[in-house]
Amino acid sequence: MTRFLTAVVFLTLTYAVFLASFHPWDLVIGAGISGALVFAFRDFLFGGKPKNIEGPGLLTRLVAFWPYAGVVLWDITTGTWEVALVTLHLRPIVKPGIVAVPIEGRTPTGVAVSALATTLSPGTFLVDVDWEKRVMLIHAIDASDPDAVRESLQHMYRRYQSKVFP
Repeated sequence: MTRFLTAVVFLTLTYAVFLASFHPWDLVIGAGISGALVFAFRDFLFGGKPKNIEGPGLLTRLVAFWPYAGVVLWDITTGTWEVALVTLHLRPIVKPGIVAVPIEGRTPTGVAVSALATTLSPGTFLVDVDWEKRVMLIHAIDASDPDAVRESLQHMYRRYQSKVFP
């Protein structure tokens, strides 16, 4: 119930900000729309029936999010630098290619977050997820050492992401 109300309040405030009005009737209309949306998509938003999901608690995830966000920003910065060097012909493209990165213990949400973080960084992007082989296919601008690319992505997951989005 708390998650439902939190979502409705957040959506109502977002509605009011975009409407640029905090008039009581606008808030009532926003709450009605927000409540209907959250109710209609409750299974998607809250995962349907509660499951016993093992993993870090909310407080642990909130604390671990900031280092993870910092690492993602650093990865974006270094990726931008590498792509800029290639674009300016200061560094040659040695061997671009696709690297298979094992999914390991990632949940579907963890796979999605890994794919998003990888794709945000210039120079790498998700091509496909092969659920049968349990690998993510990542294209890298420099795949001359696929083991290094694979280990870099696995290290980021194990060290930072698994504490926030397992």
